[in-house]
Amino acid sequence: MRPIQPRNELVPITSLPTLYNPRDLALIRRTVAADTTDDEFALFIHWARSLRLDPLRRQTHAFVFSKSDPKRRRLSLVTSIEGYRAIAARTGNYRPDEQEPTFITDETLKSELNPAGLISCSIRVWQHSHGQWFQITGTARWDEFAPIRTVRVDNQPTDRKVLDKSGKWADMPFLMLAKCAEAQALRKGWPEDLANTFVGEEVDQAAPNLHPAEAAAEGATRERLERIGGREGIIVDWLDETPLEPVPIGRLADRIIAYIRDRRRDNRTIIAWRERNRHALREFWARAPADALGVKQAIEQALTHEPSDPK
Repeated sequence: MRPIQPRNELVPITSLPTLYNPRDLALIRRTVAADTTDDEFALFIHWARSLRLDPLRRQTHAFVFSKSDPKRRRLSLVTSIEGYRAIAARTGNYRPDEQEPTFITDETLKSELNPAGLISCSIRVWQHSHGQWFQITGTARWDEFAPIRTVRVDNQPTDRKVLDKSGKWADMPFLMLAKCAEAQALRKGWPEDLANTFVGEEVDQAAPNLHPAEAAAEGATRERLERIGGREGIIVDWLDETPLEPVPIGRLADRIIAYIRDRRRDNRTIIAWRERNRHALREFWARAPADALGVKQAIEQALTHEPSDPK
């Protein structure tokens, strides 16, 4: 008698790498990658093929920031949450949670910057391993992902913070934060499949959309930074009684991660450092979102360790 295959046996889903004919490529170039240069478009297609995602199904996107300024132009390749789910489902050991996301809110926090009074959102996904299902939770906080900008107001002594309403964060705050939380859970459960990838909602906070007056103010700021030699650096306080240090953008992530690693069991110092440098970290988000997200994950991972015994 043929043995009966267990119902819960998982079979990985495989597919061929995504291929595009010339007509598809032309359509992608005209629509979802219209702002890319030839090299950027080639990189985007390579990215999509390597992840086996379809740009025409909105599974991955190519965003170009500061496209009119060659010196500041930056390409950001991101995956949609649908793309994340497709990658996880392809492994054969993923299933979504049947429960709704868990939101923590506070009515006193409701404002123009936080229309729903959101504090955080947690989402669970399930992974099959060693014959059983394990729950994986991802959490996203509003103050870490909401695209809140600082704008300069004429005839006012201080700048003003506003929630960027060009996207969906103002109209669909619960949905947007839930996508960030789900991405955290999926990346935690399938790190090899989703390494160095982010969903668009996770980088919204770092995607500037400046009014002309704001752009002019930013230009003046850049000129002042050039005069003091700080244009390419962010000032950091290492809490070691040394002067504040302007660290080049390209080296900042490595410096911070090394700092956190050396203090990985000293939660109090890590939290104090993060609070002391919160403005520097926000600037890092704006100027290098991918590196900044890696730093954020390193801090969160370090804080999950039990602190060492003070004795």
